[in-house]
Amino acid sequence: MLVQELMTPEPMTVRPSTTIKEALSHLAEHGITCLPVVDGAGRLQGVVSEADLIRDVVAPDPRAAARPVSIEPVFPPRTVEEVYTRHPVSVRRNDDLARAVEVMTSTAVKSLPVVDDDGRLVGVVSRSDVVQVLARADDVIAADVDELLRSLGHPDWLVEVTDGIVSVSGPSGAPERSLAHVVAHTVPGVIDVWVD
Repeated sequence: MLVQELMTPEPMTVRPSTTIKEALSHLAEHGITCLPVVDGAGRLQGVVSEADLIRDVVAPDPRAAARPVSIEPVFPPRTVEEVYTRHPVSVRRNDDLARAVEVMTSTAVKSLPVVDDDGRLVGVVSRSDVVQVLARADDVIAADVDELLRSLGHPDWLVEVTDGIVSVSGPSGAPERSLAHVVAHTVPGVIDVWVD
């Protein structure tokens, strides 16, 4: 599966000049954990996360201490420019989703910006996107694989899916087995493919 088949196109973005409050509102309203930061031409400049936005913004409450606390003036950040992560890890739309998952699981990154060859943001792919696709029902996956194989002239091949693992019976010879394997792997939610 390719990143472009799962990514969210035209995601919510902010500019470096966006206020912290406005960025926080976007996260809360849309139920997301980070926002790509872009320039006026839509080129990716960085990413601002929940952690970036709340760090240094929540002031200590004097009621929480057993003894009086001296409150010193705090000058919290006011714009995304002051807190966002520059030079984020990103992927391209034609990258293998497996590569994007490897990046997300080997780092603390929950989502990855997707950029074109000119560095313009074209989408975002997140761990929750991957979870949603892997959670697809086996019968839905089977129907999708079956439909693809039928469209390629193989309505007689039997498709069964258990826990995301596709079993295809019927192909004869290496070329047909290879076709069944490749086609089944393009369906969202497929974890592995066995061809009998």
